[in-house]
Amino acid sequence: MSWRILWAVSVAWVAAMSRPHGAAPAGVPAEVPAEAEIEMARSAVGEAMARAGAREIVFAMRKPVADGHWYANFGYYAECEKGAGERAAPGPEGKGVAYREGGRLCKWDVASGRVTVLLDDPRGGVRDPFVDHDGRTILFSYRAGDREHYHLHTINADGTGLRRLTDGDYDDIEPCRLPDGGIVFVSSRCKRWVNCWATQVAVLHRCGPDGGGVRPLSSNNEHDNTPWVLPDGRLIYTRWEYIDRSQVDYHHLWTTNPDGTGQMVHFGNQRPGLLMIDAKPVPGSEKVVAIFSPGHGRRDHAGTLALVDPRAGPDDAARARVLNGGQEFRDPWAFGEDRIIAARGAGIVAVDGAGKPVEIFALSREDQEAGFLLHEPRPIHPRRAEGRIPDRIEPGSPVGRLIVADIYRGRNMEGVARGEIKRLLVLESLPKPINYTGGMEPLTYGGSFTLERVLGTVPVEADGSAHFEAPALRSLILVALDKDGLAVKRMQSFLTVQPGETTSCVGCHEHRAQTIAPRGGLLALARPPDRIEPERGCPDVLDYPRDIQPVLDRLCADCHGYEKTARGGPREGGVILTGDRGPMFSHSYFTMTTRALFSDGRNRPQSNYRPRELGSGASRILGMIDGSHHGAKASPAEAQRLRLWIDAGAPYIGTYAGLGSGMIGGYALNKPTHTDFEWPTTRAAGQAIGARCASCHDPGGAMSLPTALSDERKMSFWRFEQKDPRHRGSRHIVFNLSRPERSLMLLAPLSKEGGGLGLCRGADGAPAWVFADRGDADYARLEAMITEGKRYLEGIKRFDMAGFRPRPEYLREMRRYGLLPANFDVASAPADGYELDRRYWESLWYRPSR
Repeated sequence: MSWRILWAVSVAWVAAMSRPHGAAPAGVPAEVPAEAEIEMARSAVGEAMARAGAREIVFAMRKPVADGHWYANFGYYAECEKGAGERAAPGPEGKGVAYREGGRLCKWDVASGRVTVLLDDPRGGVRDPFVDHDGRTILFSYRAGDREHYHLHTINADGTGLRRLTDGDYDDIEPCRLPDGGIVFVSSRCKRWVNCWATQVAVLHRCGPDGGGVRPLSSNNEHDNTPWVLPDGRLIYTRWEYIDRSQVDYHHLWTTNPDGTGQMVHFGNQRPGLLMIDAKPVPGSEKVVAIFSPGHGRRDHAGTLALVDPRAGPDDAARARVLNGGQEFRDPWAFGEDRIIAARGAGIVAVDGAGKPVEIFALSREDQEAGFLLHEPRPIHPRRAEGRIPDRIEPGSPVGRLIVADIYRGRNMEGVARGEIKRLLVLESLPKPINYTGGMEPLTYGGSFTLERVLGTVPVEADGSAHFEAPALRSLILVALDKDGLAVKRMQSFLTVQPGETTSCVGCHEHRAQTIAPRGGLLALARPPDRIEPERGCPDVLDYPRDIQPVLDRLCADCHGYEKTARGGPREGGVILTGDRGPMFSHSYFTMTTRALFSDGRNRPQSNYRPRELGSGASRILGMIDGSHHGAKASPAEAQRLRLWIDAGAPYIGTYAGLGSGMIGGYALNKPTHTDFEWPTTRAAGQAIGARCASCHDPGGAMSLPTALSDERKMSFWRFEQKDPRHRGSRHIVFNLSRPERSLMLLAPLSKEGGGLGLCRGADGAPAWVFADRGDADYARLEAMITEGKRYLEGIKRFDMAGFRPRPEYLREMRRYGLLPANFDVASAPADGYELDRRYWESLWYRPSR
């Protein structure tokens, strides 16, 4: 059964379980539990706590922000200087931040009902309490009212002895004490931003007992969250990732050793459409209790309560049991499978083995009216330290080692013959120093959200084994290549090795509950590990206008351009492969994407494609440059460049400095709204479109500027009769902002006699052009609008245009990261985004201390 079917079944099950046990159906008011029932639930929790040696529960209080993303709860937004805005809250100096003022750390005595405030900061923030093993000290994250960032602190359980452990210009949250006394936590010290939002990322870090010796454990480009120690000493945590797949579907449970070695999926990475978070062990079992937050997750991690049994491997959906389908639970803690507490709204609920929740504590009415919610309820008691796993890292080594036992073993490998795979291509997923929106544009058109660096290749032996050195603490992707260097199979996740770590996998997407016993040893282990061999003569980070368009200009543009139309040019409604600029992409890039001339992961909730279904091995364009397509034959260097560009995610821009700029209809420089594009010529053109085009293409009404250049949804008006319906009406192809007179918006409705394409048809299908010649006044109005768009683009600049300058926010972050001088003027000083990107990535590389 497919994951999609399993997930559909589980969704139906959750829907059936979505009200508390014994509650009335939807629309019927539920009865308030009787006082006796509340006392029974409170007594049951008290007994469970007494068996653990606890009387009190510690919890945090804070106020939610408007941003509904589950991870947006610390730091400032990319465009923070513009103020709070719609989602953000006002922070220091008017900055737009992802938190609100007001926080408390409290404890509640279950038996007496007494609440003690341990810390109260009306302007600060309190989160993530963790009770140390001694039961006397509470480790937590605290943002003092006069500070911008959360840092790790400890306080005695009686409220005395507040002590700050970490400091700096970054946020440290979600701490957990390790068995050796060290601390694991997540931190924005990783210096990267969410690939599809305007907030900062935090990933796994570790420090000593007193906050010193901070070092990263993770290379993730997206969030790690809520680490916790399992009884055997491993850490369980949530890892969000989307390597060439959907941005909103893959955030599941992973494990790692406390030194960052052995990172491995724990449960759910093949199960799209669910956030699994806040996992904690269930005493006396291998199970964990977790929150299953629906879809892309809800604010503050709210979701259903579930028990996860990993003993059948990470992919068995039936091993996840929903206790209660109500989607408002947070921060669970298990005394056993039949007694769990969790936060819900402004209170604490007790949940029994049947999934019945009873509220046993609630904040005061005054606190609730002030907007406070209750978070992270955890019992205060001493407990035995978990198992201690010795460190496996070698801090003096810049590399680790990876062993692949048999590349031919795995799921969905049917049809791949032994000996077919010759090498592994090693890619690196590159972090973003800043991001502005929820989309991938202009990096790709519906594809990857990140750039990928080509590190090189390593050999695969006849038995399918490989053994090579890999750079430590980098996010690596493997692609299996055939004798021609074409992709047979690729990862849609990433792997990391720690300094000096040796790790291994069975094969390619192998079943995680199976292993092999190779006979006679692996051929790749008969020699020292290979080193990654770079791809000579090709940029390691590819840029479409710089690296790919010249290949198309030489091989394709003469036929697939606006001048010559002998074979498939615009007069025949064919493929356009020129580098002319549209409002966001070049015409050739848009055409390559929409015509599916290359195959990439797209932004889909799909993984583990069939062999040769993804990447260069599935890309039609490579079969058109071997001489068989009208004699177009690429040189070996050109074919290599095109092949590697596809396998590296087929990006349009080759620098993150180009994000959020050079777009009309996206995020122009400091001009995020459509009204910024309403110049007079577009209003006149909108009237012309309403008068001359709307009767066929938009019976509902006329078109205005925002629609003309910015609103993709409205562009369905312009359904030109081209052979490929995917081209019809997109603003990315009908506007030519390099040569306005060559715009399809002008050529399509212009008669052939007048020099146009004459593509418009009447109701009977007969030619019925809109403009007989260029002298038509409405034609002139349309041309004036597009000419003004060209002028506007030349003013704001795109990344590949002379005089381009990165956005101030990008430069602000580079200055913050120490890559630009402290006195660098982000508003006007010149800067090279390509160079800054490279310096930024290299600044994150692991370098052994001397």
